[in-house]
Amino acid sequence: MSPGNDGWWRLRVPEEKKETDYAFYLDGKGPFPDPRSPWQPRGIHGASRTIDHSSFFWSDQGWHPTPLYNAVFYELHVGTFSPEGTFDGVITHLDHLVDLGITHIELMPVNGFSGNRGWGYDGVNLYAPHEAYGGPKEFKRLVNACHTRGLAVVLDVVYNHFGPEGNYLLRFGPYCTDRYRQPWGAAVNFDGPGSDEVRNFICDNARMWFRDYHIDGLRLDAVHTILDTSPVHILEELSVMTAQLQAELGRRFVLIAESALNDPRVVKPLETGGFGLDAQWSDDLHHALHALLTGERDGYYIDFGTITHIAKALRNGFVYDGIYSRYRQRSQGRPVENLPGWKFVVYLQNHDQVGNRGRGDRLGHSMNTGLLKTGADLVLLSPFIPLIFQGEEWGASTPFLYFTDHGDPVVCKEVSEGRKRDFASFRWPKGDFPDPQSPATFQHSKLDWEECEDKAHLSMLEWYRRLIALRKSFAFFRDGRRDKVRAAFDEEMRWLRVERGPATVVCNLSEQGRWVPLTPGRMRNVMLASTEIPMISEDAILLPPESLAVLGPCGVKGVA
Repeated sequence: MSPGNDGWWRLRVPEEKKETDYAFYLDGKGPFPDPRSPWQPRGIHGASRTIDHSSFFWSDQGWHPTPLYNAVFYELHVGTFSPEGTFDGVITHLDHLVDLGITHIELMPVNGFSGNRGWGYDGVNLYAPHEAYGGPKEFKRLVNACHTRGLAVVLDVVYNHFGPEGNYLLRFGPYCTDRYRQPWGAAVNFDGPGSDEVRNFICDNARMWFRDYHIDGLRLDAVHTILDTSPVHILEELSVMTAQLQAELGRRFVLIAESALNDPRVVKPLETGGFGLDAQWSDDLHHALHALLTGERDGYYIDFGTITHIAKALRNGFVYDGIYSRYRQRSQGRPVENLPGWKFVVYLQNHDQVGNRGRGDRLGHSMNTGLLKTGADLVLLSPFIPLIFQGEEWGASTPFLYFTDHGDPVVCKEVSEGRKRDFASFRWPKGDFPDPQSPATFQHSKLDWEECEDKAHLSMLEWYRRLIALRKSFAFFRDGRRDKVRAAFDEEMRWLRVERGPATVVCNLSEQGRWVPLTPGRMRNVMLASTEIPMISEDAILLPPESLAVLGPCGVKGVA
């Protein structure tokens, strides 16, 4: 290789060598894989392989994803979504998602990470689709198949840290810095000496997913741990780059952040001083629903647990918008102001809120069907972008556990100790938690698709289908108008009434039947109900214990 004045070494590869294995020796040590390796057929420690992106035939010409204001997201983990645990395995179940009414699938990270199984958030080969899932070619087949069925693809990417095993980046340059600390490893060097090329490394990675794999959007993991004092924050740079690529390719891309700051500046336009991202995950509605429906008050749930919190989350997006948090022992967040609801992604369950529990238990493991349906209703008919976690729609009985396949004993020990620290503030059932390194932990997390044929699970699946169909059928459920959300409730009697345009969602969260007052002059037609409704008068509705009904402009027969 020949050195250049800019710190790069170069070697021109003959055009005919479309798929060539290669590696680097640095200062007499190696061989090491390429930090920008597009393909790692032998895992994170093996040689890299070139790839010819032009050889794949795409059939998605003219494809345009559903806009975010009409979106329904579905989060899935490739390794546990199907028995095969591959990209092709996901394809076999895409029709199920289409029938459900999903518009976007959100894939947990698929870039190269240690071993064959894992969540993907400890990746080290940011440019190479995980080989155990099928590698680059199979990943393209999945994206192409999604577009053929009208499904957009959002990919979870991790730009806040690199994984602990197989991370050779520091041998190639100042990719990390010890000036900052963050929970999962060395902080990425976005603002120190040599950081220009590190920022290019991240922006080029995003560009590759959009251009070479036809990805429709990126979900940026834990942006609150990205530390950057540069005049132009890396999130702003990603926004600008994405806008430029949209103009160049004539396609629409979205950037969605995960942020624990409750800071709307993440999604405010660049011209108003924001970072210009399209949407962000918002935990507060989940926390409010989870704490009230389960009664849990451990850890961060100490800040939630009342119907007041649910009502505020449905109106404002954030519950903690500048008020004091007992969990953090300080004030948290800023007001959302006039941002539309489709700037925020909400959920009843997701990979974090299930997988980061000690036993990976889902809500269905500790909650009855009536409350589950109520939680799903409040999420799916909210003014925000709803997200469903794999299997949630049929009340899957399988857990989603934390699993790894590290080869380094030191890393394995650190992971185990880290999990124990994570659980310290939660009073979950005591005892030994499943070993993340055990293959059985991974196998237990795989979805059981035969459950979809079971009568009890079919009832829940039908409920989700009807809720999503209801959302899609009426624009007032999708308009993002938080200013039109009207909520009334009674903490003692445990009822909640939410008005969305001409529709009214009424919930009885009590173990006893309740008369819920209705606003005079509003429509009384039952659009959807979780059980038979005994009576509706001029000014109230009688709801059975732990049930709900949606009233509005049209009536339907039967209940789900």
